[in-house]
Amino acid sequence: MSIWWSLHLRREAASVPLARRLLIGTMETAGVDPDVSFDLSVALSEACANAVEHGGASAPGGTAGAYRVTAYLDGEKCRIEVADSGPGFPGASRGCPAPAPRPAAAESDEHGRGLCLIRELADHVHLGNKPGRGGAVISFDRKLKWREGAPLMTA
Repeated sequence: MSIWWSLHLRREAASVPLARRLLIGTMETAGVDPDVSFDLSVALSEACANAVEHGGASAPGGTAGAYRVTAYLDGEKCRIEVADSGPGFPGASRGCPAPAPRPAAAESDEHGRGLCLIRELADHVHLGNKPGRGGAVISFDRKLKWREGAPLMTA
């Protein structure tokens, strides 16, 4: 059995914990190991925070625009994708690789850590741009560990 869901969220700070709680609830219900659930929820929070902060200008009428979060739990892997409608990663649409994440300048700096955290917490990370209209896409996955007797655990 597998589970997948997709959310279209407003680019507002309040959307980040909503996505995180949905992921944690899904993984808890499925029987995923709590440490893996926590790591993936932190990575998702960072990706969502990036979409909220960098995901595009306000839409006409003063609305904040939107971004999309999609999560798949299938067999031994969880894959998460966060896509926004912002300018995307510079150069990625011309075939250049997305920028390498760099650590924050100072330990107290709250900016610049998100992509590094995602890379540390996931097994595979892909940064790119959506074709056509633009926007950044961050996708990452991680092999799952299951609690004993988990409903979705593969035999």
